[in-house]
Amino acid sequence: MVSPGVKVALVPGVLALLPAYAGRVDPVAELRAAALAAVEWLGLDVQVVADAQGLRVAEALGVSPGLDDARRQGSSPLGQRRGGSVLVVANGSARRSEKAPGHLDERAAAFDAELEKALRAGDVEALRGLDRGLSTELMVGNPDGLAGLGDLIVPGVGAEVDYADDPFGVQYWVMRWSSPA
Repeated sequence: MVSPGVKVALVPGVLALLPAYAGRVDPVAELRAAALAAVEWLGLDVQVVADAQGLRVAEALGVSPGLDDARRQGSSPLGQRRGGSVLVVANGSARRSEKAPGHLDERAAAFDAELEKALRAGDVEALRGLDRGLSTELMVGNPDGLAGLGDLIVPGVGAEVDYADDPFGVQYWVMRWSSPA
């Protein structure tokens, strides 16, 4: 479990959050606003838990703390942190509709619903037990980061949900958790 004073935020690793995609008409304006607000809420001392694509998104959102690659990828002992914040860059299934990147998989909506239930409720055991094989089949973005939330958030502490939707057939969440001081 994270030490007192640590904040955790979840944002999706969607490339549409990169500045090049904002354009005159931002296709993810609401998502971008929620993600930027979550990053601002984290403050300055931010550790990033992300895959390579997620690192690009984190940097586009203004999180580039200059940490070495291993630490930025989340391999340091997060549970030992005192203060500071953690940004997890991950998303749900990319197979929620016929137009989704992975096309429709009938299991995607139920998988994402269970995952969202665990995220909202702070169900750390459900997060730690995330089915990695099914996650891969459903094209979940950074399933290790999602499962790692089970070690980052306080059991039973619900999330503040800033965004939960599936534009483009991919499930995105922006959520925040605070550990009691």
